[in-house]
Amino acid sequence: MGRVKVAALLTWLLTASVGGYLLWTWLVNGGWRTRRQAEGSRFAPGLILGHGGLAATGLVLWLCFLATGANPFLWITIGVLLPVAVLGFTMFGLWLRAGHGKPRGRHAYLPRHAAEDHFPPPAVLGHGVFAVATVVLVLFTAIRTG
Repeated sequence: MGRVKVAALLTWLLTASVGGYLLWTWLVNGGWRTRRQAEGSRFAPGLILGHGGLAATGLVLWLCFLATGANPFLWITIGVLLPVAVLGFTMFGLWLRAGHGKPRGRHAYLPRHAAEDHFPPPAVLGHGVFAVATVVLVLFTAIRTG
């Protein structure tokens, strides 16, 4: 097994670990509540579960590729990673735009502390950096494999 493949697996596991922490933080801070309820979330549960579920599916496919060396697993993994990345960037944009629970602008008189406002910025940054590294390493593997 090549170093790039192992590096992709390691970064994927780090990404999943930090993502699991972010999911736990979201859940314990009321992530399942609707926007109309206090302490709800701007993230729809489908967005969170779609991102995490597809990422987990991609990890299983990557493990299948590593175990068998079959190229279809590699290409399906890449196909799964694309919507994972889009959903991740969507959540990151929502999280950034909201100001992490800090009231600002014309709505400053009504601070809203959504579940995702409890995410530590270093965890969000780490998750994103590891995710980008994973995608790059998987794509590099695909280019080298042909």
